[in-house]
Amino acid sequence: MHTVVVGTSGTTAQDVIAVARGNARVELSADAVAALAAAREIVDALAAKPEPVYGVSTGFGALASRHISPELRAQLQRNIVRSHAAGMGPRVEREVVRALMFLRLKTVASGHTGVRPEVAQTMADVLNAGITPVVHEYGSLGCSGDLAPLSHCALALMGEGDAEGPDGTVRPAGELLAAHGITPVELREKEGLALLNGTDGMLGMLVMALADLRTLYTSADVTAALSLEALLGTDKVLAPELHAIRPHPGQGASADNMLRVLAGSGLTGHHQDDAPRVQDAYSVRCAPQVNGAGRDTLAYAATVADRELAAAVDNPVVLPDGRVESNGNFHGAPVAYVLDFLAIAAADLGSIAERRTDRLLDKNRSHGLPPFLADDAGVDSGLMIAQYTQAALVSEMKRLAVPASADSIPSSAMQEDHVSMGWSAARKLRTAVGNLARIVAVELYAATRAVELRARQGLTPAPATLALIEALRAAGVEGPGPDRFLSPDLAAADAFVRAGGVVSAVEPVTGPLA
Repeated sequence: MHTVVVGTSGTTAQDVIAVARGNARVELSADAVAALAAAREIVDALAAKPEPVYGVSTGFGALASRHISPELRAQLQRNIVRSHAAGMGPRVEREVVRALMFLRLKTVASGHTGVRPEVAQTMADVLNAGITPVVHEYGSLGCSGDLAPLSHCALALMGEGDAEGPDGTVRPAGELLAAHGITPVELREKEGLALLNGTDGMLGMLVMALADLRTLYTSADVTAALSLEALLGTDKVLAPELHAIRPHPGQGASADNMLRVLAGSGLTGHHQDDAPRVQDAYSVRCAPQVNGAGRDTLAYAATVADRELAAAVDNPVVLPDGRVESNGNFHGAPVAYVLDFLAIAAADLGSIAERRTDRLLDKNRSHGLPPFLADDAGVDSGLMIAQYTQAALVSEMKRLAVPASADSIPSSAMQEDHVSMGWSAARKLRTAVGNLARIVAVELYAATRAVELRARQGLTPAPATLALIEALRAAGVEGPGPDRFLSPDLAAADAFVRAGGVVSAVEPVTGPLA
């Protein structure tokens, strides 16, 4: 099994995905253990002093003015976890919870939180045992970080609350810990607060969304190329010299991807036949500009994610000179903004893909294709309602593009009077990513059928297109023919897209795509 070593200097997106989705084993580096021990000595020394220190010997948030006596501090740390584990609604997906726990461990291992090494080791042990705390959909305002979701995870470390075992069964967390020989933690000064004060949930969802969207953007370049081909469009608009004079890197990459897919096609360049067109429609001609702008948005969001992956997010933090200082680094604004930005770009990508699908199905605009790509139009309805489904998904994508980060709602008796809503931005982005995969799948389904119908007209598709059609048919997605139950075909196309099948099918012909 792959092992991810957690050190003091953050982590990578690849490691997050390995732990969240690949169940990679987690280990603490020797440097991390040493940093944890050193920071803990500072916290213990401050705890012994009579002067109050926030998070060590005081209450929290709006209750920070109370000095807590030593005999009540363990209870204080337990209580903050129990009281903050107040989530409601459906369970959050296992991969999200694993990402959240791993990223919290990443910050703990930095040595800036004051948590004891044994607490960090227990966090790693729980991940390695495949124990996943039950975390609920609602409860985080994205400031101070993802409090409620992280609290449910901390609760499981204490042997309380519910968790899912490696067999998928939900049981009391204490039973699962005992079954795997893990001793529940007994929290001391600062530790309860340190376990739940970070942007880990929203960051984990950002990292996974970026990975999924990279695949979807390349897949969308391919399906756009197939639609251009099926519509007998011109590939001259993809010439690199045209994109060089507007040097957005994403645009150039998308145009190059499309050009590679279309190489050797006998369908392109017929826009002057029969019913001459001076130019293709925007949804065809401007695909590199729209897809490319989304690619550049991904690049910016990845920069923000990388900075956050290198960060230690907690309040207060332990500094190397021995100070323990309060700060606002837990605020989720940097992450929330890019989560919303990605939802906007994804909605536009879905929108332009749907317009191409509609054009393929409309006999007045498809340049010789049968109505709705039907086998016997009138007797057969073809893909009419597949496009309805795609349109419904696009409409929802537009609603999901409304930013969450533009909102704020005060909490904690106005102490936390401006929050990021980053968790909400991340949750809706996850839905948007899933919808985008379905939208791309519908275009793929329509475009491959249209290309095959063109082949029956005596035109030869590009070699990459033929390779993709062959792979799609091998995956159980049927080609043109009389009407049949469409949902299974669409579901199979969706699974093919999500698994990266579009890209892996064409790259042996095109070479690596961007």
